[in-house]
Amino acid sequence: MGQGISQGVEPWLRGTLAEVDAVRRQVLHALELAEEDVARWCGLLTDAEMNARPFGLAPVAFHLRHIARSLDRLLTYAESRQLSGAQMDALRSELAPGAEAAEVIAEVRAGLGEAARRVRQITLGSYEEPRAVGRAMLPSTVGGLLVHCAEHTQRHAGQAVTTAKVVHALRETAIDAYV
Repeated sequence: MGQGISQGVEPWLRGTLAEVDAVRRQVLHALELAEEDVARWCGLLTDAEMNARPFGLAPVAFHLRHIARSLDRLLTYAESRQLSGAQMDALRSELAPGAEAAEVIAEVRAGLGEAARRVRQITLGSYEEPRAVGRAMLPSTVGGLLVHCAEHTQRHAGQAVTTAKVVHALRETAIDAYV
């Protein structure tokens, strides 16, 4: 998905993806940044650390699964479809304990890559098209769903990174704060 990391420069400032319109470009850059942050801060967590709940925080595994799976759901709505049974099952299992770190990292990487592919398929002229979200069929638009993909991914990437930093700090100080 990424086109190489420029030291210290976030994706949106690298001048990449010029062939994509500004809205989709920023969504794609948000997905790239999430992928880079996850790799940097979560990529070396052990299975136990991936599932840890320091001070009662949600585990890193939850946030990473949620990123991949919520992107799939949001883009399904953007594509004017309703969720499948498999997507609903995946939603219900996001907080399941016992995740293997390598599998979670692979899932979030694949989910971000697939989301980027699907975002690229959305056309500029479709942003104002109405879409229904969820069982309640709440009103949104293709553009609204795209923007939410970016902000929601960044929110959960930030939470995963923060939790991973807490886990790293606890490892370094040998404090037992796992729940």
